[in-house]
Amino acid sequence: MATTTRKYKDKVYQTHLLRRTFRVGPEVKHETLGNISHLPEPLINIIRRSLAGETFVPLDETFTITASLPHGHVQAVLGAIGQLGVDKLLGAKRSRQRDLVLALIAERLLHPGSKLAATRTWKTTTLASELAVEDADEDEVYAALDWLLARQRRVEKKLANQHLNEGAVVLYDVSSSYYEGRCCPLAKFGHNRDGKKDRPIIVYGVLTDADGRPVAMDVYDGNTADPTTVPDQVEKLRKRFGLERVALVGDRGMLTETQISQLRQHPGLGWVSALRAGAIRKLADSGALQLSLFDKQNLAEIRSPAYPGERLVACYNPLLAEERKRKREELLAATEKELARIAKAVGRRKKTPLRKDEIGVKVGAVRNRFQMGKHFELSIEDGRLEWSRREESIRREAEMDGIYVIRTSEPDGPSWSAADTVRRYKSLAQVERAFRTLKGIDLLVRPIFLRTPDHVRAHFFLCLLAYYVEWHMRRKLAPLLFDDEQLPEERWRRDPVAPAEPSAEAQKKKRARQTEDGLPVHSFSTLLAELGTRCRNTCRVDSDESRSSFQMLTQPTPLQVKAQQLLGL
Repeated sequence: MATTTRKYKDKVYQTHLLRRTFRVGPEVKHETLGNISHLPEPLINIIRRSLAGETFVPLDETFTITASLPHGHVQAVLGAIGQLGVDKLLGAKRSRQRDLVLALIAERLLHPGSKLAATRTWKTTTLASELAVEDADEDEVYAALDWLLARQRRVEKKLANQHLNEGAVVLYDVSSSYYEGRCCPLAKFGHNRDGKKDRPIIVYGVLTDADGRPVAMDVYDGNTADPTTVPDQVEKLRKRFGLERVALVGDRGMLTETQISQLRQHPGLGWVSALRAGAIRKLADSGALQLSLFDKQNLAEIRSPAYPGERLVACYNPLLAEERKRKREELLAATEKELARIAKAVGRRKKTPLRKDEIGVKVGAVRNRFQMGKHFELSIEDGRLEWSRREESIRREAEMDGIYVIRTSEPDGPSWSAADTVRRYKSLAQVERAFRTLKGIDLLVRPIFLRTPDHVRAHFFLCLLAYYVEWHMRRKLAPLLFDDEQLPEERWRRDPVAPAEPSAEAQKKKRARQTEDGLPVHSFSTLLAELGTRCRNTCRVDSDESRSSFQMLTQPTPLQVKAQQLLGL
C-alpha cells in the first residue's frame, strides 16, 4: 500500500493506493490495484496493519469481561465520607475495625438491612473490595459495633467542636422505634410512634446544630418519658462539649415546666419552647393575650407576670385555624356516630339491660379514641345512654384555633427578634426530618433485631453517622434532587408564621421533573441507584498466555458526570 501527500491551494491531500510490485526480467514494475482514499482513516489503518502481517480476530473471541460490579454509588458515598473526614473522626489511623465501620455506614446508605445481610450485599458492589472487607463475617461486624460504641463519646465531641460553638442554637427531639423480639432489656412498652401497639419500643434522642446537622444521639429504655431525657442533654452540652453559652430548642412536650425550672439553674443555658393549649387559654383569660392583636398582624410579642423573665411571641395562622376547625368537627361527628351505635346496642338489650359500668367502659373507649370527651355531656344509667354537645366548651376551644405561643429565655437582639424566635422553634422540623430519614427507606433504623443493649446503641449511632453523610450529600446534590435549593436561605427571610411555600425554582423543577440542563430530577435513593449503574468491569485478554486481567469503568452518563462534579469527586 502506498500513501502520497500533496498540497494544493493551502490544502493537503492524501492518496492511499493499493499497489502490486513485480519484476519483469531485470526491470521492477508497479501496478495500481485500487484507490482506497475514500475509506475512513481507522479502516485504512487496519488494512495497512493487515498487509504488514498482523492477524485480527472478533472481539468476543479474544476479550472477556469476567466480572461487573456496580461502582458509581460506592464512589459517591465513599468520596463524601472522605471529604467529611468521617474516617478521621473514627480513628486517626486505618485499621480493620475502622474499615468495617466505614463499610457499614456506606452500606446503610446503599442497601440498608441487617448486619448479617451487610456482609452479603456489600460484595454485590465494589464496596467490599474498596475497603478490603470481602472476608468479613458477622462476628467481626458485631465486634466492629463494639469498637464503634467505645468511641461514640469521642466522635460526638469532635462533631460538636466542628459544628457547635459558644452561643450556638441546638435542636433536640426524641422519637422511638419498635423492636422485634424479647431479648434486649432496652425494649419496653411505651409511647409507640410507629403504630405498632403490640411491639415494645426503644426511645432515642437526636441532638443537632441549628441547621439540622446531627451531632449526638442517646438511646433510652422504651418506657422513658421524653422530658426526662433533657438533663442528659444539658450534661452533654455543658460538661462533655464544654459549652457555657447555648440555647436549647425543644417542643412543648419536651421542655415542660419542670425541665425549664432545671434549665434556669444554669445561667448560660437558654431555651426555646412553646406553651400548651391550656396555658394559652389562661393567657387569654387573664388579658395578657388579646385576640385583637391579630386584626392586622399574625405575630405579636407579649408579656405576662405568670412567665417572669421570659419573652412570649403569640402567633396566629388562619390556615391552621381552618384545619383545626375541620378536624374538630370530624372528630365530634365521629364521636357522636360511635355513641349512637352504643346507644342503639344498649336499646336492644331488653331482657338483660347493660349495666352502667359496662356502658361506661364502651363510652370510655370512644372518648379515648377521639379525645373529644371534654365536649360532651354524658348521662349513663343501667340500660340508658344519652349525650349532648357542650357548645360553650367547643366555642372556647374554637377561639384559640390557629393560635400558638412561643416562649424563650433569650433576650431581644439582632439574632433573637420575635420573628427569628419563631423561626428557631420551627427549625425543629429539621430534627423531625432526621427521624423520617432514619425510619424511612433511606436508612431503615427499624425493625431492630439486635439482642444486647450495646449493640442496639451502636446500631443507632451507626445510623446517625450515615445520616450525617447523607445530610451533606443532599446539600451538594440538591440541584439534581427534588429538594428546594433555596430553603436554607429562604427559611430566614420568609414570613415565620405563614405556611411555608417552595421557591419558584423548586416549583419549576418539580413541574418539569428535570433540571435546566435537561437532566432528570431524582429522589436521593433513586439518584444513588442511577449512580450505581456505572460499573467496574474486570476484563481478560484470552490471547494473553499469562491470562492477566485489568479493570475498566463504564463511561459515565451526563447525569453521573454532573453528580460527580457537585460532590467534588
